[in-house]
Amino acid sequence: MIFQYVNGLIQQAIKAELIEQADNIYVRNQVMNLLNLETFPEEPDCVTDKSIPDMLEKIIEYAIEHEVIEDVFDDKEILTANIMNCFVARPSVIHAAFNEKYEQSPKAATDYFYNLSKNSNYIQMNRIEKNIHFKSDTAYGELDITINLSKPEKDPVQIKREREMKQKLDYPKCLLCVDNEGYTGRTGHPARANHRVIRVPLLGENWYLQYSPYVYYNEHSILLSEEHRDMKIDRKAFERLLTFTEIFPHYFIGSNADLPIVGGSILSHDHYQAGRYDFPMTNAASAFEFILEKFDNVSASVLKWPLSVIRLNSSNKDLLLDAANHILQIWKSYSDELADVKAFTGDTPHNTITPIARSREDVYELDLVLRNNRTSAEHPLGIFHPHADVHHIKKENIGLIEVMGLAVLPARLEMELAEIRQFLIGKSSDVAAYHLEWADQIQSEYGEILDSRMADEILKKELGKKFAKVLEDAGVFKERRAFERFIHTLNKQVAQ
Repeated sequence: MIFQYVNGLIQQAIKAELIEQADNIYVRNQVMNLLNLETFPEEPDCVTDKSIPDMLEKIIEYAIEHEVIEDVFDDKEILTANIMNCFVARPSVIHAAFNEKYEQSPKAATDYFYNLSKNSNYIQMNRIEKNIHFKSDTAYGELDITINLSKPEKDPVQIKREREMKQKLDYPKCLLCVDNEGYTGRTGHPARANHRVIRVPLLGENWYLQYSPYVYYNEHSILLSEEHRDMKIDRKAFERLLTFTEIFPHYFIGSNADLPIVGGSILSHDHYQAGRYDFPMTNAASAFEFILEKFDNVSASVLKWPLSVIRLNSSNKDLLLDAANHILQIWKSYSDELADVKAFTGDTPHNTITPIARSREDVYELDLVLRNNRTSAEHPLGIFHPHADVHHIKKENIGLIEVMGLAVLPARLEMELAEIRQFLIGKSSDVAAYHLEWADQIQSEYGEILDSRMADEILKKELGKKFAKVLEDAGVFKERRAFERFIHTLNKQVAQ
């Protein structure tokens, strides 16, 4: 069967336009070498009804059975990526094709690159399709809920390997460095042999566009700095975001904040996240508008959103950047004891911004989400972080994706919610202790729940409420008067 699967993989790669028919023999020989195959039948039966990921799984099973590799997570990932690298052109060829497509339209270019990233199995769609997705109505409109099942858990052998090897290599320096392009991988560092990036010059620097291997939304992409340097939110960052929307007007782009707790998982490499998706926050209504007195022709409003968001719009990019930078500089040193906001503890800063940029026809738009990472005895993980009453659902940091209204919830919830569903319909269950109060509350509110389908709909609704509360916890201003005090400061002070 191995010959059928190799031949089928080649035929599917031709259909996906990864290679041409003329590449058949060359690619076959490359894959044979990786699998220690010394011969190949002239006309093997062709298995083409399976997808590329499905045939890869069968080939990896063969490799384990015939001791080409061990049945260990990293070994399987490395071989899979190396096999698919046989089908992916060199970076220069992909760059040329991307630029040629861009001459047609920016959308044609990103469509080409996104499909390449999926077809080459760099974006592992089989895993991503395991994620649970739904929308939930809340006071802020529909929020997106995802239970993340796509990242496979490391097996005990893999974990033991990583502990025993104790490698201190610093190449690539991190998971986002451009040096990952084509990197074979090693124990503890993911295989990237089939990984490609697109160079995007921005404001005199080289940046690189890639897609996330675990896409959480349509065309979930990452723009990373060529230089390995810390995340930093400043006027230059705002300018990069807006310039990117000029190059790719069909994409939004945003940045995680640059401080711990309110920042993303990787603060050591300057990067942004982009994509072609309307998040719930994208179309959030305005709670109220206000005037930025120093900035004519910039419209400003506060969004009706659980976090504290200022939206700026202008057809004048430079003026918009000046206004955004003014807000950032004032916010970085702003304290309001009534709102429990303190800018510093000693010399340690607490205030920063999560920015999001998009283009609306001929108008530039920037959303500035005010963030504060201070902790207290009552809230040791963060005053403006998910509080203890929602930790049974979400305890992790609230980064860019969740700020915009898409919850990425832990995989444990799949089984835990199934137990709660059984509990709600009166069947035998084993509800986790930290969910019991919530389960009792739901049962008390809804009374008799007739069947699993009804219980599922209720749980989706209640998860949406919990996520809204998570976001409310992260909001620095809990009432309009607090926001108005900050706006008054914006219009009275000159940024340093």
